[in-house]
Amino acid sequence: MRLNNVALYAARIALLLALVLTLAIGPASAAFAASQTSVKQASSAPQIDAVLVLDVSHSMTTSDPGKIGNEAMKMFIDMLPAQGDRVGVVAFTDQVEREKALLEIKTAADKQNLKTFIDQLNRGSYTDVAIGVKEAVQILESGSDPDHEPMIILLADGNNDFNPKSGRTSADSNKELEQALAKANDKGIPVHTIGLNANGKLNKEALAALSDKTGGKSFSTDTADDLPQILSQIFAHHMELNVVPIDSFTADGNYQNVTVTVPNANVLEANISIMSAKPVEARLLDPSGTVVPMPSDEVLLSQSTSYSLIKLLSPAEGDWTLQVKGVAKDKIDINLIFNYDLELELDSALKPAYAQGDRIDVRASLMSGGNKLQDPALYSNMKAFLLVKDLDTGGTERIPMNAGGDGFEGSYTVAEKHDYEIVVRAEEASFYRETDPASFSAKSSGNTAPPSSGASDKPFPLIPVLLAALGLVVLLVIAYFVMRYLKQANRGFVGQFVIEMRDENTGEKSFPQYKKLSGFKGKFTLHHLLQLAPELKETERIQLIAAGNDRIMLRNGSACTIEKSGRAIDASGGFELKSGDRLTIPLQQVDKTILLEYLV
Repeated sequence: MRLNNVALYAARIALLLALVLTLAIGPASAAFAASQTSVKQASSAPQIDAVLVLDVSHSMTTSDPGKIGNEAMKMFIDMLPAQGDRVGVVAFTDQVEREKALLEIKTAADKQNLKTFIDQLNRGSYTDVAIGVKEAVQILESGSDPDHEPMIILLADGNNDFNPKSGRTSADSNKELEQALAKANDKGIPVHTIGLNANGKLNKEALAALSDKTGGKSFSTDTADDLPQILSQIFAHHMELNVVPIDSFTADGNYQNVTVTVPNANVLEANISIMSAKPVEARLLDPSGTVVPMPSDEVLLSQSTSYSLIKLLSPAEGDWTLQVKGVAKDKIDINLIFNYDLELELDSALKPAYAQGDRIDVRASLMSGGNKLQDPALYSNMKAFLLVKDLDTGGTERIPMNAGGDGFEGSYTVAEKHDYEIVVRAEEASFYRETDPASFSAKSSGNTAPPSSGASDKPFPLIPVLLAALGLVVLLVIAYFVMRYLKQANRGFVGQFVIEMRDENTGEKSFPQYKKLSGFKGKFTLHHLLQLAPELKETERIQLIAAGNDRIMLRNGSACTIEKSGRAIDASGGFELKSGDRLTIPLQQVDKTILLEYLV
């Protein structure tokens, strides 16, 4: 008891001194953190958290006999950048048939994992669109990265077909769908729809209304030939890109040349999609005329039954030559879309207030890798505009800007005593960028920001005090963590785990095993709970740590993805389990899945 009191006392002193340090050096730290955040944001391309939702009911046998929906999902995954985005999959009928939690794409193997999952989807009986949309919204609501742009792509024919034995009605489904769409709209999750219409029974209006309510786009198709254009438009919507068209042609049985122009050195990736109902062969030559192997470190190649996708990584600027050989008289469509490492930022912030008649000079520059881009040729090929929105009237004025060697310049004269929002938009043939909105008010007589005091800018000489305080903090923190470690090491567990093992080859589950935890102290590994079975060795990096209030802290240091209620959880830094929580742990080294339930 005395040791616990000492630890608590030390912790309180450490926190108090830490607060003193924070108050003393907080403004400088905040400014540094802000600058670091700015660099990080400027140096990374937009990243996506996407859930692909597919209707797998029997009605799709006629609406989508060629499984265009499956091809669209796989092509979407192939078009994503090589790493950084996250994708989940929901296959639904009148229930969720199969689901894959958001998976971060780090390697080509991750993309193949998702595409293999899609290839294994089977079709079921009835249809309820609300079920699929609701599940996708829940996945993003509970697991989306706040720094990523969330989105849902729904592939369906838009028609419901309820099981008469369920008692569910159209009114029930519509109410549930409206609630899911309202959540999506509140969270800024657009729902894009791709209507599949091979049998001519597409409910196009229902799907379009669904997209309209969330700011998404709606498309329809009965052929895989349309997929590159559809998916390119969805990409353009999220990544500020323009689709670059390449003409279609009819194959003559020989290699035919297609020029692919990489417009500048800031292209991260160029996605070339080749659509053909029959097999094609392709070769690629770089701007110097040298044949580039496919696949290689510089070029990725993905192929499916209806498309081939060639991804150029950091391609050299200039004219590349794509040579395509198809079956004679076969129609071949080739599309192109780029990804860029470019952001557009204002060079300086606007004042919070101006007076009517004031002239506001605005300058913006492209940023790449956190640095201002110096590329006169690129700037001269772009058009830039000041978009000034009057927040009182809702009207927007579009003012052309001049391009210089390292930015765009323009000005606006305040017309009325209103509130305004200014955005700079710059665009060229293959992409566009917009700055974050900047707001100001002209309702007062001038800039009402209080003048700064010279005295407040002078730092108080706290260096000796801070050094002494810091030393004391270090000593007390060390003492605190030593006490905490001793206390943790002797903390006991309560309750039990119910363990089942599922064989993924046969689908069979083992009988439940009940493992009481009262014999463990401090922490132990899941491998110990599984009696150190050699085939389950990868679980030795999953730790279970005793926590207060009848809880257990789970920490995952393995390569396994741990799921709770069908959604992946990040337990790398610790995840608290309470009574009744159920976990699913698909193993990576053997075709088995561990099912855990914690009970107190």
